[in-house]
Amino acid sequence: MANDHKEIVRYTANQRLNHWLIALTFVLLAISGLALFHPALFWLSNLLGGGTWTRILHPFIGVVMFVSFACFALQLRKDNKITDDDKAWLKAVPKVISHQEEGVPEADRYNGGQKLLFWSLIVLMIGLLLTGIVMWRAYFGFPVGLIRLSSLLHALFAFAIICAIIVHIYAGIWVKGSVRAMTRGTVSPGWAWKHHRKWYRKKMRDSSLK
Repeated sequence: MANDHKEIVRYTANQRLNHWLIALTFVLLAISGLALFHPALFWLSNLLGGGTWTRILHPFIGVVMFVSFACFALQLRKDNKITDDDKAWLKAVPKVISHQEEGVPEADRYNGGQKLLFWSLIVLMIGLLLTGIVMWRAYFGFPVGLIRLSSLLHALFAFAIICAIIVHIYAGIWVKGSVRAMTRGTVSPGWAWKHHRKWYRKKMRDSSLK
């Protein structure tokens, strides 16, 4: 590894702001969604001002999250193209978990697992948006049968995305230094070399050309 102690920029200020806006809206949607999902969880609606306000705000917050996520995803889509190395990385996940480096391909800006999560979130976000629109009776009038089907799918998509975000949070905590990248925007050369070596090489190559 090059003897360079200068911090490496991983996320810009705008990207970090967008990420935390997505995180905030996700939490609000999870709370309001669970409150509307089952009577036993309806007490959660008090956090948004009661049942009426929860029903009103939930779809609008959903639109905000979708737009924010779409902007974020568009910026990072090129870095999330799945390559043959990523497929090999996914097959080597047991070695990654046990901290073995032999036989594990070098990761680019994002590893295979992160890229799989990225595209899974896109599919789930689109599914939530489309089913949510069908269910939004205040502005749209779809057949009752379609609304019922959308309600079921919306709940399934919501459950899946909550599980995906839990995995995302756990991975961010598990890989020491990852949270710092989204709070300060930078990572150390050592962190980049250890976890995203291919990306590190590119960054060092680009900086040497300047």
